[in-house]
Amino acid sequence: MRLRILSATHVRDAVTMAEAIEAVRQAYIQLSADQAVVPLRTPLPVTGRDAVTLFMPAYLAGSDAMGAKIVSVFPENTERGLPLIHALVIVVDAKTGRPVAVMDGTYLTALRTGAASGVATDLLARRDAQVAAIFGAGAQARTQLEAVCAVRPIDKAWVYDTSPEAAAAYVEEMRTRGQPIPSDISVADSPAQAVRDADVICTATTSSTPVFSDADLKPGVHINGIGAYTPEMQEIPAETVVRARVIVDSRSASLAEAGDLIVPLQSGLISEDSIHGEIGEVAAGQIPGRVSDEEVTFFKSVGVAVQDVAVADLILRRAESLGLGTEVSL
Repeated sequence: MRLRILSATHVRDAVTMAEAIEAVRQAYIQLSADQAVVPLRTPLPVTGRDAVTLFMPAYLAGSDAMGAKIVSVFPENTERGLPLIHALVIVVDAKTGRPVAVMDGTYLTALRTGAASGVATDLLARRDAQVAAIFGAGAQARTQLEAVCAVRPIDKAWVYDTSPEAAAAYVEEMRTRGQPIPSDISVADSPAQAVRDADVICTATTSSTPVFSDADLKPGVHINGIGAYTPEMQEIPAETVVRARVIVDSRSASLAEAGDLIVPLQSGLISEDSIHGEIGEVAAGQIPGRVSDEEVTFFKSVGVAVQDVAVADLILRRAESLGLGTEVSL
């Protein structure tokens, strides 16, 4: 049995952000059309470290793609100079059940999460959006800005992080990326400064309290909430959730895991009916997205395995055609 092994560099070289966005768009459509088998991810809490390892399998019937991801989130890693997230993705041949590839999932996770916000921004943000605000300065924050810039003509970006040093390093790195990333990127002194003029906001933190104030938002803003992946975490103010058009990646997963929705639900501020629908339904044209320029739209993503499998399948096919990676016999 031959198995292709792909490093993070191979993953980066195989697929662009624009290609990942399209792959995730199609995966979301399949998910909302019941053409995917996606069990709720299995969390394995690591007691005493405030950490978790997640096991995430999926099968996409529409594209006949199958696989699974193992991803660990260890907050103490930042103090050790290590990435917050480590991940590995296994691709399985859906026709035979044979494992065909193993690839780095750490960058793939950032890529597919950015791509999710790219899909949502393309479908929900105002067409004339030009200013972005990013909360968090880690790996996820980098692909968030990359994805937003791939679908909107962003000419100004703000970044806010509780660590000014991390935010400054983010700005320095992102300024070197070139188009479509704007050269005009600044560290915000406060959350209010970050969101005051923002047309698109991306939150990529592990905060347990809202990272900005609802009163500071401008009319018509679009928000991508991609942190807050447990019921205890909350990045988005409940007041914002109450007045926004709420779109989720997966209704079942969001109701089980998304603190941004669970907190206002438990407080009686919203009901399950407050969720307008899934992003796959919007992508398929089954339900409308934004209905006015003044409306606040909120995409809540907890991350679903269809994203990983769809992007991994594309990476493998591209890697095979480009001769990337190493094949080993098992």
